[in-house]
Amino acid sequence: MGLSGAFSVIQEEDRVKWKDGKCRCCWANPKNERYIRYHDEEWGRSVHDDRKLFEMLVLECFQAGLSWECILNKREAFKQAFDEFELETVCGYGEEKLQELKENAGIVRNSLKIIAAVTNARIFRKIQAEYGSFDCYLWHWTEGKVICETGKTNSALSDRISEDLKKRGMKFVGTTVVYAYLQAVGVVWGHEENCFLSLHQGKDMQKK
Repeated sequence: MGLSGAFSVIQEEDRVKWKDGKCRCCWANPKNERYIRYHDEEWGRSVHDDRKLFEMLVLECFQAGLSWECILNKREAFKQAFDEFELETVCGYGEEKLQELKENAGIVRNSLKIIAAVTNARIFRKIQAEYGSFDCYLWHWTEGKVICETGKTNSALSDRISEDLKKRGMKFVGTTVVYAYLQAVGVVWGHEENCFLSLHQGKDMQKK
């Protein structure tokens, strides 16, 4: 199902009720315009910008154990709370800022995840220094190719990346979280075959 499998699953009969006549992945909630835009315009699109890659990593880590829809609905609050996901700023967060985040009702106030976001930011920066960019690090695992597959919540690829990130000290980067991340930033193209953004389109993208 993708995105950690933690979606509000839409019943099969609801698939035909899209007002625009398009068929979408079963997890896309037709009653949530924000979710629809995310599905149509972002999810599965290849990302090569480190700021966006950092943003999505933070959000996916916060999503662990929760629904992605919950995180998506709080996305703007997360952006404000984490200074637009400016990496150097997040890397410099101290105890005062951490306490401020823990008291911010607009985000997920999980102390461990908040601390992990800062820890992960600093490791993200170290990876940038090692590889030249986090983009280079992430895409080297597939040699720049998009993996087209559906129906998974983890894979051998997410296992390897998860293991590597954990060794480097990142937290909340289990294989399921990593797989959802890979789908979100387009390393894995996972739109269902009956979705208008189908696997066939993903294969076409892979050829480019």
